[in-house]
Amino acid sequence: MMSPAREPLRSWFYRPWLLAMGAAVLSAMLLSAASLGIAMHEVQLRESEQMNARGERFLERLEQLFGQLREGLDVLEEQPLRECSAGMIEILQQVSFSYRFIYEAAYVDAYQACTNWPRQDNLTMVRPPDIRGPTYSYWLNTSGESNENRAVLMLGRGSFRVATSRGHLTDMVDLPAGSSLMVVLDHGKQAIPVLGQTLDWPPAEPAPPSGGNPLQVTESQLIYRMPTTNPEYQLVLVTPRTSMQQEMFDDWWWLLPGSLALALFIGGLVFQLVRQRQSLGAELQGALHRGELQVLYQPIFDLHTRQCVGAEALLRWWRPNGSLTSPELFIPMAEDTGQIRPITDFVLQRLLEQLGHLLRTNPHLYISVNLAACDVMVPRIGKVMARLLALHRVAARQIAFEVTERGLIDVVVARHNLQALRDVGHQVLIDDFGTGYCSLAYLQTLPVDCLKIDKAFVDALGHDAASSGVAPHIIRMAHALQLKVIAEGIEFEDQAQLLSSEGVRFGQGWLFARALSAVQFIDLIARGHRRPGPRRLDEEA
Repeated sequence: MMSPAREPLRSWFYRPWLLAMGAAVLSAMLLSAASLGIAMHEVQLRESEQMNARGERFLERLEQLFGQLREGLDVLEEQPLRECSAGMIEILQQVSFSYRFIYEAAYVDAYQACTNWPRQDNLTMVRPPDIRGPTYSYWLNTSGESNENRAVLMLGRGSFRVATSRGHLTDMVDLPAGSSLMVVLDHGKQAIPVLGQTLDWPPAEPAPPSGGNPLQVTESQLIYRMPTTNPEYQLVLVTPRTSMQQEMFDDWWWLLPGSLALALFIGGLVFQLVRQRQSLGAELQGALHRGELQVLYQPIFDLHTRQCVGAEALLRWWRPNGSLTSPELFIPMAEDTGQIRPITDFVLQRLLEQLGHLLRTNPHLYISVNLAACDVMVPRIGKVMARLLALHRVAARQIAFEVTERGLIDVVVARHNLQALRDVGHQVLIDDFGTGYCSLAYLQTLPVDCLKIDKAFVDALGHDAASSGVAPHIIRMAHALQLKVIAEGIEFEDQAQLLSSEGVRFGQGWLFARALSAVQFIDLIARGHRRPGPRRLDEEA
C-alpha cells in the first residue's frame, strides 16, 4: 500500500492546473532559450556573411587601386627622363591625371626629388619602405594627418613613387566606424594601419581556428584576412562587433511571442491530457461498481495433443455505449493511479466465482493472472489469494501469476515475494519474454516456472530475418534452465508446427481460439474439445 505521506503528494502532483502550469513554464523557458540561441545564430551568420561580402568587395577594390598604382609606375619607368626638370614634372602630372587613384607621383634619387605638386611637401622620402618586394616597394601610412589630400599609401619602383590619398582610399573601401584596414608584416607579428583606427595587434582575444576561412570571429571583433599574392604581407580588415547584441535582441523579440504561444499550447495540451486521464480514472473506478469490467479467458493448448490445459485471464472494459476501451490504455493508467490493486482483486475473485467449480473438477487445469509491478513488490497478493482459495476450495497450483520483465523493479524484493508465491504452490510465468532486459544470469536468480514468448517473435518466424532467430534462442535458454515455454499469438498452423519442432510444448493464439467468456470456456472443457482441424474453438463454442 502507498504510504499516507505519499498520498497527498501524489494527489497534488496530479492536479491538472499544476501540471499544465509546470509544463507551460518549463516549455517557455526551453523555447525562449532555444529562440535566443536561434536569434544569436542568425545574427552571427548574417554578421559573417556581411563581413565576408565586405571583405571580398574591399579586396576587389584594393586590387583595382594597386593595379593603377603599378601601371603608373610602369609608365614612369618606361620614359627616359631621370632628373627633376620641367619635362619630368609634366610627365608626373600627366600620370596623376591619367589614373583616378594616383594622387601624387614623384621622382626621387640621391640628389633631388620632385612631385606633380611642386608647391606642396607631401612625401616622406627619407624613411625606408615598410615592404620591399622583388619589383615594388611599399610605404604604408605615410601621413597620420586627417587631411584627405595627404598621401596614405605609396608604391615605389626604382626612382619613382606613386601614392594614393586618404580621400581616395576612403572612397574605395567605405570603412565602418571603429574599424581598421591594416597591413600585417613579419608573419603576423606587426601591423601597420593604412586606414581607420589604430588597433592592438595581435588581437588580445584568441581567434578560433579558421579552417581555411578568411574570416575569424572573436568575442568583440571580426577579422577578415584578405589573400594577397605576396607572402610577405597580408591585408587585414578588423571590425568591432558592437551591434550584435542589439540585433540579436531585435530578432529575439520576433521569435519570443511564438515561443510563448507554443508554451501556452503545450500547457493547455498537458491540462487536457491530465483531465482526460483523470476522467478516465474516475470512469474506471465507477466501472468496477457498474459491472462494466469483464474477465475473458484465452485458452492455452498443448501443441502436441491439441488439448486445452488452461487459460490466461484477460480483462476487458465495455462502455455503456458498447465501445471497448483497450487494456493498453487503462491498465497503465490504473497502475499509475493505484487502481490496479482493486482491479487485480476483482479479476481473482471473478475467475474463482466463474471457474471455481471447473477447476475443482479438473485438477489438471490452471488459470494465469497478470500481476502489476506494485503487486510484485509487496506480499499483499499472497494473502488475498490464500483467502480466495480457501473460500472456493481450489488448489494453489491451479492459479499461476504472470509478471513482465519490466515489472521487476527491485530484483531482490521481487525474488522474495515470487518465491513466497511458489512456496505455497503457485506457478510463476515471465510474460512477453525478450522485450525487456532479462539476461540468462538474471533469469537464473528468479523463481520462475515458465517463459512466454512474445507474439512479435512468433510472427517473425520464417519472415523477419533479423528477428526470426530470437524465438529459438529463448527456447534453448528455457530448456537450459529446465523451464516450460508458452508461445503467444499463434495464428497459423505452420507457426504451431515450427514451434512444436523446436521443443515448445504449449501455445495460445487465434489459431486455436480468441478470448472466451467463462461460459464458452466451461463448455470447451466440458466437451473435452481438441483442436485437430482448421476452425477456431470460439467459432464452434
